[in-house]
Amino acid sequence: MDPVIIIGAGLAGCEAAWQLAKRGIPVELREMKPHQSTPAHHSADFAELVCSNSLRSDQLENAAGLLKEELRRLDSLILACADAHRVEAGGALAVDRNAFSAAVTEQIRRHPLITVREEEVTELPEEGQVIVAAGPLASEGLTDAIRRRFPDSGTLNFFDAAAPLVSFESVDMDQAWFASRYDKGTADYINCALSREEYFDFWKALTEAEEADVHGFEDKSVFEGCMPVEVMARRGEDTLRYGPLKPKGLRDPRTGREPYAVIQLRRDNAEGSVYNLVGFQTHLKWPEQKRVFSMIPALSHAEFLRYGVMHRNTYLRSPGFLDRYYRVKEEPRLAFAGQITGVEGYVESTASGALCAIELARRLTGKAPVDFPRETAIGALALYVSNESITDFQPMNVNFGIIPPLEIRIKGKREKNAAISQRALEALAGLDTE
Repeated sequence: MDPVIIIGAGLAGCEAAWQLAKRGIPVELREMKPHQSTPAHHSADFAELVCSNSLRSDQLENAAGLLKEELRRLDSLILACADAHRVEAGGALAVDRNAFSAAVTEQIRRHPLITVREEEVTELPEEGQVIVAAGPLASEGLTDAIRRRFPDSGTLNFFDAAAPLVSFESVDMDQAWFASRYDKGTADYINCALSREEYFDFWKALTEAEEADVHGFEDKSVFEGCMPVEVMARRGEDTLRYGPLKPKGLRDPRTGREPYAVIQLRRDNAEGSVYNLVGFQTHLKWPEQKRVFSMIPALSHAEFLRYGVMHRNTYLRSPGFLDRYYRVKEEPRLAFAGQITGVEGYVESTASGALCAIELARRLTGKAPVDFPRETAIGALALYVSNESITDFQPMNVNFGIIPPLEIRIKGKREKNAAISQRALEALAGLDTE
């Protein structure tokens, strides 16, 4: 059997390679790193997490938690490595980003049915089965090749941003404390309080700070789920207090009261030596990041190990172009996976790679396709991306809104969501995915 060509060794590409190889299908994985990279990449390893180190909620009452559990039950490589290298983050699944990527890389490179070719792809292969999992940071050469091959595919762009990292030893813990919101789980976050006066000084400085030049960037081009903190600040003086700086569920042990505003720091590695500023994606110039973020009392002498960066994300207008298996409708031997399809998020990218590969493996071995139903999170996401009735297509995180409601009424949001998740897992258990 000729190998399936997978372009891109990000989360989706590695998951697709794993799912194919474990079913006996040979894979040729083509990755442009380390010979070529992007401003958002910092490592030569596969499955690099370029923004947050959090894979979001791990609770079944949350759609992201349901999607992760579905992937675990499908023997996901990405989830196995994430679980093995998790760092404490309350009810979320956060990972040591370097250890996680190293583990994925090792598993991929040592699998006997996966061959890695380190090269940039600038033309789509003319023959064979191909999965394009180049991610939202696809090179210009590959993006141009997609446009030429499918001029009506409607390749679009939006802008994404990553938050700064600081060293733990540089955080003034006399001005901060460990806690999780509403004391859920363990006390995993460092909380940095701002008084009313400190908040307004910070907010004003943030709205006036000098931004780095990002070609083609406008505030309206930003994906709402990953908005730069300065863009959010310009929407109003209290917007941050209802967003990343919300104080709800937190009590300052120094005063016994809820602060006016709180910045949370989340552990970024297993040792706890590096923390990231939660919700502080930014494209401010680096000296401005140092000046403004140092106005937070607990970060007045912070050592910034990495400043925030802004980068372009590319995605397809997938409805009408891709089917429910992420295959190109007019040329089914070609498929796309990951954020380039319009799914948004680490786990969503992983899920698209898994579904795409499972369907392809069954097709190559003469089996009927497995149709993940809309009641499952993995199926609902694929059916949303391929839904031709959607006219204003935008990147989408998994959410319970794209999953059919229950036929019975259940009181309480958490109880209702838990029941939706239970129904999804029962539906998944009834599928033949091998």
